[in-house]
Amino acid sequence: MAQRLQAMGQPNYERGFEVSLHEHTLRLPLSWKKPQVIFVNSMSDLFHEAIPDSFVHRVFDVMRSASWHTFQILTKRAERLDTLGQSIDWPRNVWMGVSVETSSYLYRIDHLRQTPAHVRFISFEPLLGPLGTIELSGIHWAIVGGESGPGSRPMDPEWVKDIRDQCLASDVPFFFKQWGGPNKKRTGRALEGRNWDGMPAIPE
Repeated sequence: MAQRLQAMGQPNYERGFEVSLHEHTLRLPLSWKKPQVIFVNSMSDLFHEAIPDSFVHRVFDVMRSASWHTFQILTKRAERLDTLGQSIDWPRNVWMGVSVETSSYLYRIDHLRQTPAHVRFISFEPLLGPLGTIELSGIHWAIVGGESGPGSRPMDPEWVKDIRDQCLASDVPFFFKQWGGPNKKRTGRALEGRNWDGMPAIPE
C-alpha cells in the first residue's frame, strides 16, 4: 500500500515504506473540533525503534491536549512500549493495544499489562493459529479478525470461539471484526449467528 501511494505521488509517502516523521501533521487533531475516534499510525507503528523518544512524547502531548477525541494506538513493539510507556503521562482518551497473531506473540500481552494506559486492548488480527489459554487480567478489550485479500491465510472458527469464550469468562468486551478471506464482504462478520460488538467502558 505504501508503494502504491508513493507511485500515486502522495507526499506523505515519498519515501515509500521507510519510517518518516511528519511534523506538518502532528497537530492536526487539534484543528478537528468534532469529537472522533482516531487510529494513530494506521500505516506504521508509533513505537518503532526508528522513532525518537522525543517524537513519541510529542505525539502524546498532542493527544493529551486534544482531550475531546479518543485515540487508539496499536503496536507490535511491546518491549519498547513497556519501557517507554513508564515515562509517559497517559491521558484517559488514549487506548493502547498490542497485536497478537499467534501463540508466539502472547508475551506482548504481559508488556501491555505493565503499561499505565487507562484502556488496554489486544488485537488478535490477523488471527493465524490457536492461542490456548490467554491471561486477560488488566485487559479491557479484545478484537479478533481474519486476514483478508489475495493469498490470505484461513482462520479456524474454533480459534475465534475459544478467544470469545475466554473473554466472556473474564468479563472482557469482545469485538469480532471479520472472517476475512479473498472476499471479506462475502464472508462477513457474524459468529454463530450474531455480531459481537463489545466495547470497553470509557474511563471517567
